[in-house]
Amino acid sequence: MLRYTLMRFGIFVGCLLVVWGLVYSGLAPRGLGDSNGLWMILLAMLISAPISLVVLRKERDRASERIVRRVDRAKAKLEADRNQEDVADDAARTQTQSQAQKQSQTQTQQGQAQTS
Repeated sequence: MLRYTLMRFGIFVGCLLVVWGLVYSGLAPRGLGDSNGLWMILLAMLISAPISLVVLRKERDRASERIVRRVDRAKAKLEADRNQEDVADDAARTQTQSQAQKQSQTQTQQGQAQTS
């Protein structure tokens, strides 16, 4: 992702230099009053966006695939953790239920012994 960002920034800087050259050579308008810097930045952004869209398509797809793989790994890890918690929870419940049954049987046996 960093590579894509740096490449995109490089295209923007290249476009900014071209726009700066065009503005100071008089081929592009200078803007109004003190807005010259902002005008050049906006014009460079407007030009660099479609260039980046076309030129960086493969890099964007690679970055997207890496992100998808990372998300899939995180989902698989989360699911494994959930399953592990479920197994531990089921074991604890089974143990608690068996203890409760033993206590119930013991109380039943004691109740029968007292009535006999």
